[in-house]
Amino acid sequence: HKQEDWNGAFNYTSDLGFVERCLAETRGDMPQRLCTPAEAKFYFTSLYNPKGEKNLFLETNINCGISAWSPGCEPGWACSVGPIPAANDNETIPLRATNCQACCEGFFCPRGLTCMLPCPLGSYCPRARGNSTTGLCDPYKYQITPNSTSGCGGADKWADFGSTEEIFCPAGYHCPSTTSKLSCSSGHYCKLGSTREEKCVIKGSCKENEENENIIILGACLVGIIGVSLLVVYNCSGQFLTIRERRKARSRENAIQLARQQLRAHQGWKAAKQIARKHVTGVQDHLSRTFSRRRSFRQQTDLENSSHRVQEARLMGSTGPNERSDSIVFSAQNTSEISEAMPSVVMDISNDGEVVATNDKPAPKGKHRSTQTQIFKYAYGEIELEKARQEENKNMSFTGVLAKVKELQKEMTRPLLKVEFKNLTLSLGKRKLLRSVTGELQPGRVTAVMGPSGAGKTTFLNAVAGKVTGYQVTGSVLVNGAHGSIRSYKKIIGFVPQDDVVHGNLTVEENLWFSANCRLPARMSHRDRVLIVERVIESLDLQGVRNSVVGTVEKRGISGGQRKRVNVGIEMVMEPSLLILDEPTSGLDSSSSQLLLKALRHEALEGVNICAVVHQPSYTLYNMFDDLILLAKGGLIVYNGPIKTIEDYFSTLGIHVPDRVNPPDHYIDILEGIVKPESGIKAKHLPVHWMLYNGYEVPSDMKDDLKAMGEQSPDVDINRSMSGSTPHCLPAGVSNAFAQERNRLEHRLSKPGDLSSRRTPGILKQYKFFLGRVTKQRLREGRLLGVDFLILGLAGICLGTIAKLSDPTFGMPGYIYTIIAVCKFNYSDTPPCYT
Repeated sequence: HKQEDWNGAFNYTSDLGFVERCLAETRGDMPQRLCTPAEAKFYFTSLYNPKGEKNLFLETNINCGISAWSPGCEPGWACSVGPIPAANDNETIPLRATNCQACCEGFFCPRGLTCMLPCPLGSYCPRARGNSTTGLCDPYKYQITPNSTSGCGGADKWADFGSTEEIFCPAGYHCPSTTSKLSCSSGHYCKLGSTREEKCVIKGSCKENEENENIIILGACLVGIIGVSLLVVYNCSGQFLTIRERRKARSRENAIQLARQQLRAHQGWKAAKQIARKHVTGVQDHLSRTFSRRRSFRQQTDLENSSHRVQEARLMGSTGPNERSDSIVFSAQNTSEISEAMPSVVMDISNDGEVVATNDKPAPKGKHRSTQTQIFKYAYGEIELEKARQEENKNMSFTGVLAKVKELQKEMTRPLLKVEFKNLTLSLGKRKLLRSVTGELQPGRVTAVMGPSGAGKTTFLNAVAGKVTGYQVTGSVLVNGAHGSIRSYKKIIGFVPQDDVVHGNLTVEENLWFSANCRLPARMSHRDRVLIVERVIESLDLQGVRNSVVGTVEKRGISGGQRKRVNVGIEMVMEPSLLILDEPTSGLDSSSSQLLLKALRHEALEGVNICAVVHQPSYTLYNMFDDLILLAKGGLIVYNGPIKTIEDYFSTLGIHVPDRVNPPDHYIDILEGIVKPESGIKAKHLPVHWMLYNGYEVPSDMKDDLKAMGEQSPDVDINRSMSGSTPHCLPAGVSNAFAQERNRLEHRLSKPGDLSSRRTPGILKQYKFFLGRVTKQRLREGRLLGVDFLILGLAGICLGTIAKLSDPTFGMPGYIYTIIAVCKFNYSDTPPCYT
């Protein structure tokens, strides 16, 4: 853009008349009067001192100084030079003191410099005329030096607007060249320094010699349009979302009807098939006694299939012109072809809600496009089939259950994660939050983490999930038997914190969809996403509140138990392989807790590794878990294993659960010291008993407990047990602080590779999802949005009225007022809703 800027300031090709006139006035001596590069550099560098302050006068030079002051040194005058210096000489100022005369029009001649410089376009540089009243040379601001033989010359200087306002083309006029000034015609406006007229948007708003366009009418129209728009948003934003939700709900209801109707039809076909098989068996026995046994096996099979199909056709009552011919029915080769031989029946919903049977012909390849109802139909069809299978599995034998589990394992699409932790110790300074924790979390099982308050249950979950920072961590966490960072699998790890992280101004379904869109695989089809979200809503019993706003502190929404289930559902919709929950049942009643555990157990059937912290569950809820990790105070494990064997283990220690006492309550009371075991064993010795029971290494600082127990201490590798201790060359406090800072930096800077085999949406797609979420949030608060913008608009009108804006200041006060208004607007807003 340098060439454009140059042409805008010094391209005089449109009018070179001032050059011709100057050549005539100087009798061809104009080139000898133009400033050399050295003189131009001298002038512009002398305008400001090194501190950035303006200089009132130019510095002295070879032509204008104490010893020499020719007439050309006066403002508006210039002299000629002898031989023209070399063009590439940027340092030497030539001697010029002969043939001095007034500066030509279109040029300016600074005081203290005996040469001419061309005025840039947008300037107006005529010859000056003496004003007898003021003694100034109009239109400029310099005076004739007393006792000087020189009169008023041309323009004297060109710099910034504050210093040389008089040299710019005045407002209300336009200057095509630096020597002509024309009035601005009506219907146009001309700002300061204009070289051409600018058309007004509203022609009648600009009179002759108008400096700016009168935009009051335009502004009033704009304010009116914005006001009407805000009024529409204020009144219709909620209704828009309601209409959208109603349409979606209607499609969903139609899909549920279709799915249930098809399931009933499927069950009817199944029942008919069983009846037909029984009848065919009787026919086969009768035929075997009547006909010769020489009939081939193929013929018997044909007869069996034909009888089978005839019986099914009678049961279904398929008559009329659409009935298939006997040749087609009797040509079937296998009973599995029944569904293929019969016309496929698909239910459709008419406008009045009636279910109608239609023939569903497959759409041509490449032209099929699923509608919303079809997508819901697919999702609810799968959900209804799953429900039917669950009902069938209730009366299934043990062998059938094993076969079903093997079948589910073949259909699993999520990677399995087995997490093992060995001698996991977490320290903060001298305090140990976890000590020598060893165990495992297995896929397909639901593990409960229990213990008294302060036992480190939440800390244990954070350590397993790789969310601890600033702590000193020793030991190892293995994933599928391999060493590495658990954060490498973060895309398939779900973590439900104790505090709810739902968006209060979104509905239940919108919260789930936002998590699903951002965290499910990018290439997953839309109908599979719908199936996942609908399955989670169904399993967590959120159908009744799916379109209800979750609610905030200021505005009441769904209940606390429903809010907790939404919090869990946000992690379930991303289909994790490892799901960690911190007190998911806190604040829930017994039925809601059981419903949540059933949903988690259903996830475990998909191979999900589930670990949850619970506080003294009921006996029914307790038996719904597969494994239990029992922690004592100080972060020590007391038990880690199946729920079924915990009572047998504690019985070996002389701890028995009394009748009508909940086992987890009894064990936690013992760990709290509220209940004393009859065997006399102390609660602080239980972690050591567990270590000895499993053959784990006992830490060196717990050998005193071994002696108190009367047990013989096992051989302990002192170097190994002290491997996590601080070196003796540094104070303990300094070393701990250094270790914490090192771990924090490693956690922030380290970027472990992704081993989850899941590719989530990229930044642009996530930005789209975030933008859609914020739009819904703002539309749901349309009234607040309208009031905010109304206040901002009124503030803009007031500030625009009192602000004194002009072209020379480039509207700087307007920018300041805008910043103030935006800051006040943001301060009055509620940003926590959109984080």
